Amino acid sequence: MGSDLRLSSEQQAVARFDSVASLFLSGPAGSGKTTAGVARLQALLQSGVAGENVLILLPQRSLGIPYRQLLDLAQFSGSNVDLLTLGGLAQRSIALFWPMLGKNAGFKNPTRPPQFLTLETAQYYLAQIISPLLEKGYFESLVIDPNRIFSQVLDNLNKSAVVGFPINEIAGRLKSAWIGKSDRLAIYDQVQECALQFRHFCLEHNLLDYSLQFEIFHRHLWPAALCREYLTHQYQHLIYDNVEEDVPVTHDLLLDWLPSFTSALVIQDQDSGFRTFMGADPGSAQRFSTACQQQTEFTTSLVQSEAITLFQRQLEQAIYQHEAQPVQNAGIVDGFAIESFHFYPQALDWLAEEISRLIQSEGIDPGQIVVLTPFLSDSLRFALSQRFQQAGIPFFTFRPSRSLRDEPAAKAMLTLAKLAFPGWNLAPSRHELRYALMQVLPGCDLIRADLLAQILYLPNRKENPLNSFAQIRPEMQERITFTIGNRFDQLIQWLTASGQDQAELDIFLSRLFGELLSQPGFAFHEDYPAASIVNRLIESARKFRQATSGLSKLTSAETSREFVTMIEQGVIAAQYLEPWQEQDTRQSVLIAPAFTFLMSNSPASHQFWLDIGSSGWWARLDQPLTQPYILSRNWPSEQKWTAANEIETNEQTLARVVGGLLSRCSQHVDLLSIGMNESGNEERGALLIAMQTVLRSISAGKETANV
Repeated sequence: MGSDLRLSSEQQAVARFDSVASLFLSGPAGSGKTTAGVARLQALLQSGVAGENVLILLPQRSLGIPYRQLLDLAQFSGSNVDLLTLGGLAQRSIALFWPMLGKNAGFKNPTRPPQFLTLETAQYYLAQIISPLLEKGYFESLVIDPNRIFSQVLDNLNKSAVVGFPINEIAGRLKSAWIGKSDRLAIYDQVQECALQFRHFCLEHNLLDYSLQFEIFHRHLWPAALCREYLTHQYQHLIYDNVEEDVPVTHDLLLDWLPSFTSALVIQDQDSGFRTFMGADPGSAQRFSTACQQQTEFTTSLVQSEAITLFQRQLEQAIYQHEAQPVQNAGIVDGFAIESFHFYPQALDWLAEEISRLIQSEGIDPGQIVVLTPFLSDSLRFALSQRFQQAGIPFFTFRPSRSLRDEPAAKAMLTLAKLAFPGWNLAPSRHELRYALMQVLPGCDLIRADLLAQILYLPNRKENPLNSFAQIRPEMQERITFTIGNRFDQLIQWLTASGQDQAELDIFLSRLFGELLSQPGFAFHEDYPAASIVNRLIESARKFRQATSGLSKLTSAETSREFVTMIEQGVIAAQYLEPWQEQDTRQSVLIAPAFTFLMSNSPASHQFWLDIGSSGWWARLDQPLTQPYILSRNWPSEQKWTAANEIETNEQTLARVVGGLLSRCSQHVDLLSIGMNESGNEERGALLIAMQTVLRSISAGKETANV
């Protein structure tokens, strides 16, 4: 995005409004609202406004990429504009005003510095509390992975903070809406106890998870005159984008703050709210329409073709009304196509061939193609990757909730770390070593990696469990090849020497990647996706070390061991921005869950929706320990959650998702119907049924036209 933005007259008016202090801008996705917001930022900076006096507020950091692209231009470098979520602003403010918080916020040692927890470290400390309770029989009536218990307890804490109710009301709210078996009521009480114990633990040790950061800022810092005076003096101009994806407490704070800004632009997407499961509240965001002094609306999509617009309208109608209304405009068929397959492999083969044709024959930019699915499983990710690599299609996949243990590059790095530090007593298996060698040694296939692991690895030997390639018989050396063997020896020599330093794990991983694996001759050389994963792993290890160093009595080696164990148990890694940033430069086909693509806020000319018969397009994930719609401001107290509520909510979610996807599609969408899903079962989900209704509507329109 350059500094010479091409703007419509409407966007120019938004960029340079000065007759009022606050402007509320709404419109459908793809109507140019964020471009107008970027132009507003550019106009402010060009008019002489200091960058440090501008606040760009966003519900999720990835939504700030268009603004960051402008600020990266040479003429705006050094502008020091803050692009923040309220969580980021809260963390900054708590760090700055910590001395004045004192005992009012409930911390036992207010004179000691705070320790901010990441998602990983919060789950780590919560596990210390819940694991003993699991041994006592807590949650025994549920068949659920412990990590899901941790994440859902944290989710309840987060909901209380962002919605604005006390944490001791979690169980009461969930129980009041429950109509199922009575044993679930005891489960909710156990969830409540875990949440309260964790909050007490955090207050005892100056630990601040996301919920506590949010709550302290909301209840203690913002009401304090000194903090409010500092913030209102620091930030004089506001651009608040995607307000509909933010949470009610953020809306409360900004509505209170709004009159203090010299200028404020508040931007809302219509018919959105994709983060409702995380507490987003579009209804709450609508309050800004009356709080701002002036309102304006963009009505015309700058993305959609007429055919896509017609298709979106008809599909949304089919979802809600479940009946065929004749379609008179035959142009609708130019916007979509349904491709039917009996088995999954057939669909994936066709998908790779069609995308290859679009790129090679029609000259479509790979960056304008997205493959979307309700859930991106590891098996589907692997199957697509294999086919795209064989077809020479540039691609990348992104799943924010994907655990680091599922990333091949991260698994290889952790395996090598366990080899370097035998004192951890985490000796990798031969299978793990074989897998790691395949990742880091070019040309090392499964057979050669297995030979190296079987012949040269002695897992029961504590010191130096790896022998040298030179000790192998000559005929076996030739079979493995001397090139791979020499790289193997280079690897084990580096691990042996570096393991003696007993460095912190994040430092060790950084050196391993930088000094060896990213160098010519090793597989990570110029492998940017692998570098991104390794960077996530190093960052995660560093934050874990920092979060545990002040509280834990573990040694450095024990801390590293705890981290590796935690990752191998599947604790979810915090979301990082690198994959979205790469999307803008690598020009590759994106493979992602539909919700992930929606939160990138990026258009695409061609979309492929995989397995439209899947119930995943319609039904929300089963979360037995929490419920995002009940833990909101919109749910009436004491009202029961029934099957009718579930169906209505799923219907609204499906319409919102398909509407959001189509509003970000400029040319064509292919919907793949697959008779047998990944598990070999037949599914007839709501999206498939709605599409059948659309087809009947088109057929009825043709019959009417022929009468």
